[in-house]
Amino acid sequence: MMRIVSFVAFLAICVLSYGRGDTMTGVFDERIKSLQIRLEDDDFAPAIAILGSDDRIRIDFDHLAEDREYFRYSLTHCNASWVPSGLVDSEFLDGFNEGTVEDYGFSRSTTVHYVHYSLTIPNEQVDPKLSGNYLLKIYREDDPEKPLLQCRFMLSEQTAPVSVLASSQTDVDYNKSHQQLAVSVDTERSYVEDPFNDLVVVINQNGRLDNEVAMRQPLRLQRSTAVYEHQPALIFDAGNEYRRFEIVSETYPGMGVADIEHFDPYYHYRLYTDSGRDEEAYVYDETQHGRYFVREYNSADSDVEADYGVVHFTLDYPETPGAMVFIDGDMTQRRFDDNARMVYNPATGLYERAMLLKQGAYNYQYLIVPPGARRGYTKNIEGDKFQTVNEYTVRVYHRRKGERYDRLIGFGGCRTAI
Repeated sequence: MMRIVSFVAFLAICVLSYGRGDTMTGVFDERIKSLQIRLEDDDFAPAIAILGSDDRIRIDFDHLAEDREYFRYSLTHCNASWVPSGLVDSEFLDGFNEGTVEDYGFSRSTTVHYVHYSLTIPNEQVDPKLSGNYLLKIYREDDPEKPLLQCRFMLSEQTAPVSVLASSQTDVDYNKSHQQLAVSVDTERSYVEDPFNDLVVVINQNGRLDNEVAMRQPLRLQRSTAVYEHQPALIFDAGNEYRRFEIVSETYPGMGVADIEHFDPYYHYRLYTDSGRDEEAYVYDETQHGRYFVREYNSADSDVEADYGVVHFTLDYPETPGAMVFIDGDMTQRRFDDNARMVYNPATGLYERAMLLKQGAYNYQYLIVPPGARRGYTKNIEGDKFQTVNEYTVRVYHRRKGERYDRLIGFGGCRTAI
């Protein structure tokens, strides 16, 4: 009975972060492409900047158009579960809560014309002054109530050092299909009065949102250090290394590409047909855990010189009535929507999906979502291999007594090295 109760609690805390679909990163206009949110000058870091430092969050996207449009943006402060905090603008911002996206460039020598836009936060127009979760919305100047896209980022005070360790020797199996974390949070400099009730620890695996968990109570307290270990929410499916492909040229097939053809107006990249890996032995591959990087092999400025093409995914896997198969990675904003969903084609006996993507190097994996589930699973298609190198990020939130928002007081992470 204890295992059942723990599993139900595990599902409940998953919903804490992922259930807010209206505040998830997403694109709401089919002409907006290649949205990326990252720490400026560090493409491999999560979108978390240290408050009061020189860190900047950078947002890049393309608009498939011939000419520039005037885009504006605003911020919403959110609590640990990405529900808007309810603070007025002046409480979390210096200055006005609206700015203009002024950094843009026109595509050059591409078959698909677009305008590339870039924005950094904080800047002279918008300067957040509180730590925590932020949702940025971008909209047309004449239609502020209809966002074209929105994206999440975070600002941390870094007053609570976080230590994270991962192991394949878990409480449910030993070097088989899971990985387990041990997390410690030093609260000495964070003025945490009650670590058992005032903290929320959010754990993320490889940037995924569907299996992200939030923990509200540590196992024990060692002086000022809150220790989280041997708890069900700290156990993750191990998954497998992400799959990779490169579409960096129209003249030769890159990694994972079977052939390239041109049907006006697009180049079409047909990837090699994927198959299930659950029964296969683990094979190490150095991946970027679901990220993608824009790149044209012969360009000095891929932001405006990389072209767009249609990428064709096929998966050789038996039809699973009632269950859904999705492509997971930053290129789909980690959303379970129609753009990311594979569709079974009875004529070919394959799951299929075509996406318009910018030239570059991509990581992806397949997740299967059972009927009625809110999260995806790696086991059936990718397999769960304990040796998999996963990237874990831990964020620690604190709400002080009398305050109306959740501070982000620290973050840390680790990669498994089994």
